[in-house]
Order: sequence, then C-alpha cells, then structure tokens
Amino acid sequence: MGLIGLVFGWPLAPVKGVIRLGELIQEQAEHELRDPAAVRRRLEEVEQSRAAGLISEEEEAQEMQEALEPLTGGPDEPMTGGPD
Repeated sequence: MGLIGLVFGWPLAPVKGVIRLGELIQEQAEHELRDPAAVRRRLEEVEQSRAAGLISEEEEAQEMQEALEPLTGGPDEPMTGGPD
C-alpha cells in the first residue's frame, strides 16, 4: 500500500467502515429472512390465525406464499446458494 496510499486512504477509513457495517447488517438480515426455523414459525402463526378464524382461506394462502418466498427465491428473485 505504501506511505502515499496510507496518507490518502486514511480519510476514507470511516466511510469504508460504515459501508462494511452496512454489508454485515444486510448479510445478517438475509440470513434471518431465509432461516427455515423463522419461516416455520411464521407458517405456524398463519395456521393458528386461520384456525382461530382471524383470516380467510385466501389470506392464509397469500401469507403462506409470502412466508415461503425467501426459501424458494420468490417470483423476481433468483435462487442463490444452491448446488451448481
């Protein structure tokens, strides 16, 4: 990197730190969103709401589909992390 790179790169260090922090937060949020245990809990909540009569069949189907989208890749989202 050298002395010149260090001198000119030093003022950008806080910006790089904030960018990396944002990337870490995004990675954690995506991990939690795709966590099968969290999806299962959401599906159980939807089933309980339907059993209690709080939502209709159509709402149940829509909420189940929305809960499963992170695992299946959704309509607009390509599947990642699968076998090549």
